[in-house]
Amino acid sequence: MLALTGIEKSYGERRVLDDVSFAVAPGRLTGFVGGNGAGKTTTMRIALGLLAHDGGQVTLHGAPVTAADRRGFGYMPEERGLYPKMRVLEHIVYLARLHGLSRADAHTRATAILERLGLEERLNDNIEALSLGNQQRAQIAAALVHDPEVLILDEPFSGLDPLAVDVVAGVLQERAATGVSVLFSSHQLDVVERLCDDLVIIAGGTIRAQGSRDELRAQHASRRFELLTSADAGWLREEPGVEVLSFDGGYAVFEVTDDAAAQRVLRAAVERGDVAAFTPQRPSLAEIFKAVIV
Repeated sequence: MLALTGIEKSYGERRVLDDVSFAVAPGRLTGFVGGNGAGKTTTMRIALGLLAHDGGQVTLHGAPVTAADRRGFGYMPEERGLYPKMRVLEHIVYLARLHGLSRADAHTRATAILERLGLEERLNDNIEALSLGNQQRAQIAAALVHDPEVLILDEPFSGLDPLAVDVVAGVLQERAATGVSVLFSSHQLDVVERLCDDLVIIAGGTIRAQGSRDELRAQHASRRFELLTSADAGWLREEPGVEVLSFDGGYAVFEVTDDAAAQRVLRAAVERGDVAAFTPQRPSLAEIFKAVIV
């Protein structure tokens, strides 16, 4: 497990990270979200040893992270950093060799990951000849080719079309399934919500919320319900302790003041007709994000 504990970072008088603490568990995808300037990239660079921190500790399996440990990390920066004049396969093989793989193993692994990412027809193209989306896939291949134990990706879905997002998401899920600790940042909250197991929300250099996706939804759930019934649901407007948010015939979305009001609504709906659905609505990641950063 990769863990950050009490991380502090300042630039002069400006504190950019304040007591940042969270863990990235093996076999799980951890989404790291926050607005521009929230501290995501700074935190990731500290975890990688690319940036010094003023306080706190980064550990792997309970021990301080060493340079040797970090050679087993995979990293994809937000900025594209591949050599534009190199051919795609040649470049990924070169990076694999830097990680100590033999020429044969480097070629085998590089070919396999590039093909898995949908670049099998572009292996001999120069990096600069690729679309921005395909350059992004090549950068992801560079982070994966040495089979890292920890994978840290800064905006891996940036510039990808929906089909490419699905491909990359599938690759990350496959790696997590083998026990890799995966930390990724993204502004695409719908992708994060669909993909991640755990969430860390940062704003102003401080962690505002963290936990599993289901835990955060439960913590921030309101008493909002969806009702679908065969009878007209207009009577809900007259129920005490009920605020109707949307209404269309037998369909309504409403909030209640307490659990007793919810049970009263359910009993009343059953008395008036067939109830096809009476479902609590959990907040989306976007709603949770807005709630915790205010």
